[in-house]
Amino acid sequence: MNKIAVELNEVLKGTVADRLFSDLGRRFYFPKGIVAQSVEAGQKATTYNATIGMATDGNEPIYLPSIQKFITGLSVSEVYSYAPTPGLPKLRAAWKKEMEGKNPSMKGKLTSSPLVTSGLTHAIQTAADLFVDKGDKLVIPDMFWGNYRLQFEERREAEIVTFPFFNEQGGINLSGLEKALRSTGKKMALILNFPNNPTGYSPTQGEADAITALLKKLADEGNNILCIFDDAYFGLFYEEETCKESLFSPLADMHENILAVKVDGATKEEFVWGFRVGFITYASKGMTAEQYEALQKKTMGAIRSSISSANHMGQSMLLRSLDDPDYTVEKRKRFEILEERYRKVRQVVDSLDKDSPLHPLPFNSGYFMTFKTDVDADKLRLHLLDRYGVGGIAINPDHFRVAYSSVSTDDVEDLYRILDKAAREIG
Repeated sequence: MNKIAVELNEVLKGTVADRLFSDLGRRFYFPKGIVAQSVEAGQKATTYNATIGMATDGNEPIYLPSIQKFITGLSVSEVYSYAPTPGLPKLRAAWKKEMEGKNPSMKGKLTSSPLVTSGLTHAIQTAADLFVDKGDKLVIPDMFWGNYRLQFEERREAEIVTFPFFNEQGGINLSGLEKALRSTGKKMALILNFPNNPTGYSPTQGEADAITALLKKLADEGNNILCIFDDAYFGLFYEEETCKESLFSPLADMHENILAVKVDGATKEEFVWGFRVGFITYASKGMTAEQYEALQKKTMGAIRSSISSANHMGQSMLLRSLDDPDYTVEKRKRFEILEERYRKVRQVVDSLDKDSPLHPLPFNSGYFMTFKTDVDADKLRLHLLDRYGVGGIAINPDHFRVAYSSVSTDDVEDLYRILDKAAREIG
């Protein structure tokens, strides 16, 4: 094992991160190689800097005018130069400030600094590399984003253990969650995605409290728990009773046996799907600033070995946006557009005839809602495409997802009329 990895492991010895590391995570480190030496040279090389593999003219990167003519408002360095492996320092600080503003109970709690990843997908994969080994079991609700299978089952060769997401009352199935976690052994790993893709459901405040109480109880029993919170659609909460904070917040300092990992990003929160700017942040009760720094360096090793660094221009533009005086007002207006669509969908879905082959699962947030179908969902998908030119997603044979986020409010009623009609036609 590399000497630097050994040193970082020693700093983290005794922490829940140390107890949860995968074999790969234990071996990760951030090398004192080209990147680290280039950073040092950037501070001290006042005569010539012949370190980084980048073509420059004077102190600025060389660029093509045919590209530059499409870019305004950013300096050449903000666009073309490599970003640091952990991300732009000012953006990381700004994002942490944003996180604390959106999650008031985070204030005063010691966490790591967010590290920038190439989108939220890469943040999840980074967590998987660090903490999930071949043969490990990962607990996920049965309604989950299909990419988890590629990330955890195929890439990391872990076993996904699911539980029915909803109970008979239409709330989160807490007993199913507990049963699934207890089936995995003393190393427990869980990923929760709220607002959920594909159902568009987020817990009520009572359900959120019950989930965190359950995790504390399991930690009190001596289990080491990895809690990954996929907050891709964070903030798109439309009902009063819905919990408005990430579960990362209460778990940040709940127990020495719980490692909370928040993966989020600009993708949906800032309406910049193609920027590919995500973040990963850690928290656990009792971890020190020195230990967080060691964990960050291991994470930097994971980032360095996979993508080197995330898109600089996307980071620069996001940072400029967060500093813009119109940012808050603009975000609110976009939220209101999606909330209006949600309200219309809710109205239409609640008025469906009881004999409809489409039965909505609970939804209250995010981009989506999902139907439990009495007909084959893929046959419905193909029939909608071939006869009506309407697209949707067959999650499995019994469930059909509708992304109402991409349908204007004026078209919602017609869309759902077609969905119902098509389902009856193949029923």
